[in-house]
Amino acid sequence: MRLVVIGNPAAGGVDGQTRAAVLDTLGGAADVLAPDLEEPGGVGAILAEHADRVPVVLGGDGTVHAVVAALLERGELGARPIGLVPLGTGNDLARALGIPLDPREAALAVVRGRERALDLLVDDRGGVVVNAVHVGVGARASEQAAALKPVLHRAAYAAGALLAGLRTRGWRLRVRVDGGLISDGRRRVLMVGVGNGVSIGGGTPLAPHARPDDGQVDVVVSYAVSPWARLAFGALLRRGRHPERGDVLTVRGSTVTVEGEPAPANADGELFPPAPHRTWTLRPSAWRVIVPPA
Repeated sequence: MRLVVIGNPAAGGVDGQTRAAVLDTLGGAADVLAPDLEEPGGVGAILAEHADRVPVVLGGDGTVHAVVAALLERGELGARPIGLVPLGTGNDLARALGIPLDPREAALAVVRGRERALDLLVDDRGGVVVNAVHVGVGARASEQAAALKPVLHRAAYAAGALLAGLRTRGWRLRVRVDGGLISDGRRRVLMVGVGNGVSIGGGTPLAPHARPDDGQVDVVVSYAVSPWARLAFGALLRRGRHPERGDVLTVRGSTVTVEGEPAPANADGELFPPAPHRTWTLRPSAWRVIVPPA
């Protein structure tokens, strides 16, 4: 394979020594530092310049998100697989796919691995979700954690969750899955999670039974809005046991709509401002990742 490494200089684990080790393992790959991932057309320009190469992401879920979005916009999503060397803070997609978190081992997996087709969530504004999206307290926690990441690294997620949990009363949200109303907005909702992958925040199992290639997403709705309920929900969420609670609803489907009081959202670690309406639709086997050999 001819490769181009697209590195995110803001990713938590990217440094000169690690980059050199990865490039040495990949052998002969073009090396590009991505521009601001929020800048329209930036990643697309890299993909156009290296159109004959397989993109290898050197970063986290947010960088994968940006590359997938650019491939979708260019009409190349089904034609160009993606390699991943996970050097972000959370690396939840890599965890779901069994990609090693050690940079050298992940680079070896790109060289020796196989392609795996994955599902993709596309929202009603054309945005993508490769791993998971959550609305409500989880997104508020990410906002709190963002300023703490440089100091606390992965532990920033837990600190942000604690701060958000103490300050959140919940939102009145209606949730529809495949057209069926599963939450009517009369009860306040702490969080709505939509999991294509299993975890968020560096290993917290939002959707413990999700698979990123089974043609369905796992939807989690938590009504745990009282102070004690929030604490109990948070403790069980860390262990993937929150679906056992009576105030947690779990369903599966392929189209999810959340509407009502504007609530913040987090898609693959990328924060989005409060909005009164969002819809995500699953596209089965829409893109491919190089994963370790079976």
